[in-house]
Amino acid sequence: VAKDLGLQLPALRDGGVRIIDRGRTQYFSLHGQTGHLVTAERIDREQLCGSVQQCVLRCEVIVEGEM
Repeated sequence: VAKDLGLQLPALRDGGVRIIDRGRTQYFSLHGQTGHLVTAERIDREQLCGSVQQCVLRCEVIVEGEM
C-alpha cells in the first residue's frame, strides 16, 4: 500500500493511513514496518459468503493529509 500510494513508512506509522472495512469485523490492517496490506485475522469464506460463487471483501484506504 505504501509503495502503491508513494508514501514513506513514517506516514503509515504516524496514523496518516487507515484501512476501513465495511461491517463490524476488521479483516485487514497495514503492517507498520513494511507498509503491506495484511489480514488482521483468519477469514472464513464459508461463514462470510455461504454458497455464493464469488466472495468479495471490500475495504477502503483512507489517507489523511496531502499526497
